[in-house]
Amino acid sequence: MHRIPFDRVNWTTSSFLIGTALIAVVGVPLYIINFGLDWFQFAMFAFYVTATMMSITVGYHRLFSHISFKAKWPVKLFTLVFGACAFENSCLDWASDHRRHHKHVDHDEDPYDISKGFFWAHIGWLLFKLNPEPPMDNVNDLRKDKMVMWQYKYVHWIGLIVGLIIPPILGYFWNLSQGLVPWQGALGGFLIAGVARVVVAQHCTFFINSLCHTVGRQPYSTKHSARDSAIMAFLTFGEGYHNYHHEFQHDYRNGVKPWQWDPSKWTIWTLSKIGLAENLRRVPDGKILLAEMHEARRRAQLHLDELRNAGPGVGHRTLDAVHELVEKLSANYHELEQAVTNRVQLSREVLNEWQAETRALLRQLGRMPSIPA
Repeated sequence: MHRIPFDRVNWTTSSFLIGTALIAVVGVPLYIINFGLDWFQFAMFAFYVTATMMSITVGYHRLFSHISFKAKWPVKLFTLVFGACAFENSCLDWASDHRRHHKHVDHDEDPYDISKGFFWAHIGWLLFKLNPEPPMDNVNDLRKDKMVMWQYKYVHWIGLIVGLIIPPILGYFWNLSQGLVPWQGALGGFLIAGVARVVVAQHCTFFINSLCHTVGRQPYSTKHSARDSAIMAFLTFGEGYHNYHHEFQHDYRNGVKPWQWDPSKWTIWTLSKIGLAENLRRVPDGKILLAEMHEARRRAQLHLDELRNAGPGVGHRTLDAVHELVEKLSANYHELEQAVTNRVQLSREVLNEWQAETRALLRQLGRMPSIPA
């Protein structure tokens, strides 16, 4: 206990985060054991967790923090209202922290710097006041948005009323209409669609800052700690492809491959088709493949260097095979780099062939002998 810097504890935030977690862990199981869980309570939870999470991913993150697309006022209003229900602070504060994270990732100025530990990146930076508190000097564009500033002023009231008061009211009247005990419905609405949903939404968001900077693949870049995680993508409506996002942060997509789970991307695309979103920003396919090929070449070169440094235990045939593989990856990379630089229009078929060859060469590299013990 003597190691805890009590002078830096953010008592309000800490009390809320710890209190809601305890209520959810203890209260929800007791409620279900004593009263059961009907479909209405489950449906309320499903709606609120979806609306809350999508408001963070589509609104707070991709729309306001990265300006990866433009949206009409109904989309902005919805995401600002239900984003407030996540109790992750105002959109203005959230965007300021997130922009600083991208600018200083893995360094001391990063608010949730993973190099300070998993706990710090996940929740510690919220429990303790940053010292000194960083200025909010990177969101001047958002300060010009009247809806953002309205939410900034009333964010806690919006979150309280829409996120924690309306669910109990709905639960009360549902039970009343079904001839059930009204107060049990109200309690269920508060515990399940209210508190438990807040805890689930918050920690899913927090895991992007912690887990997705610790575990996962780095197919686009190793210059930063961000990693891709399909599991976290499923739990966060598409935000788990974090290595891609840090490399191409202004793309409205996180799951850039057709098979990758990214409901937020599909939602933004759908909104654009019905006139509620526009100016969707996309990274060209050639540039994305170039990043993948650069990383593949780096890994192959690293493997070759390790084999060379291993001494006489590595045969010449193995070294020649890996060297040939590195040369092929380098040649493909420079050819694509030249095409991208000269803005040559590359067909989907050509890009697919290059990508397939890159992956085949990586599989071949994986079958190469490792460094002798």
